[in-house]
Amino acid sequence: MKVTGIKSYSVQGESGRGYFIVRVDTDAGHYGLGEIGMRGWGVAIGHAIDHLSELIVGSDPWETERLWQEMFRSGFFPADTVYSCAISAIDIALWDIKGKSVDKPVYKLLGGPVREKVVSYAHVQGQEIDDVVSSAKHLQDDGWKFLRWHQLETSPFDANGFGVFDPLESMSKTVESFSAVREAVGWDTQLCLDIHTRLNPALSIQMSHDLEQYKPFFIEDPIRSENPGAYRNLRQMMNLPIAAGEQWGSKWPFRQVIEEDLIDYARIDLCIVGGITEALKITHWAETHYIDIVPHNPLGPVSAAACVSLCMASTNVGAQEMPRRPGSSDNKLFPRQIEWEDGYSWCPDVPGLGVDFDIDEAEGAYVNPTGMGLQLRRPDGAKTNW
Repeated sequence: MKVTGIKSYSVQGESGRGYFIVRVDTDAGHYGLGEIGMRGWGVAIGHAIDHLSELIVGSDPWETERLWQEMFRSGFFPADTVYSCAISAIDIALWDIKGKSVDKPVYKLLGGPVREKVVSYAHVQGQEIDDVVSSAKHLQDDGWKFLRWHQLETSPFDANGFGVFDPLESMSKTVESFSAVREAVGWDTQLCLDIHTRLNPALSIQMSHDLEQYKPFFIEDPIRSENPGAYRNLRQMMNLPIAAGEQWGSKWPFRQVIEEDLIDYARIDLCIVGGITEALKITHWAETHYIDIVPHNPLGPVSAAACVSLCMASTNVGAQEMPRRPGSSDNKLFPRQIEWEDGYSWCPDVPGLGVDFDIDEAEGAYVNPTGMGLQLRRPDGAKTNW
């Protein structure tokens, strides 16, 4: 069996959400699906996929480790996150092909299931506290046992995607929202807060102290991601569980935070970090330090299937991000998706990842794979992370 072609699809579903899907075909009739993690860089990633296809077309899709090494290292300089996204999509698709070729789900190729289902958390919506509380209650009533929202902006994003973020005002508003949600949903529902790299270490430490009484399951991305060593200071000063890693593009940025026990939850993004091949290594590495994985999954059904496959086959799992219930949207583009019930997600016992993508539907759903996404400024006009 050999790879015969790789094609990218930048599409928008009926829900208005965009996806960047990669399909890898073989001469045996099997095909695999992958997804990239940074749609805003989609034009560059599309070119990277075309470039990497020179290494992959004609190769045996079963040789995922060799092909990963070829893709990551063949340019002499290590792959950056643009290329890591391209590698991720291709690698995930190759694992999908492997499962289909032997009539086994991917999670069985990863060692077999250690759990039947994975507890998952939804995204609470809203920028005002009343809206956040209402969304959290609605999700709890639907069966979700874990909930997550991010630090609130000072003012909502406008029609052009620009918003204002005053750190001190936002901190006060966010702590108030956490208090209100905790009172509304009680103590049995787990709550996660994503600071989204918006604060500096001192302010994150200050807000974490204010949140301690509400017992968050974790605080995510309390600082920017470029310098993993900065987590040393946070580890000494924060008394809350720390989650980080969604922006890291390979195993190497995870090295310090794992080896020095600087985080409690590894937020591996399979569609950025290098696919299933690389994520599996980080997961096993984290296990030796009793660090659980919480795979980052803000994307579509292919990402969700890859993440849940990894979680089903891994011992050290905290929870799985699942922004919306699988199968609840864009079913024309993705007529088969993974399963969900009562706050848990799982991959069905079918060959591959358990998700499909309608090529005919995709041809009429093309969107330009570019754009920088939402933008935040401080009141003085300075750039801050979204």
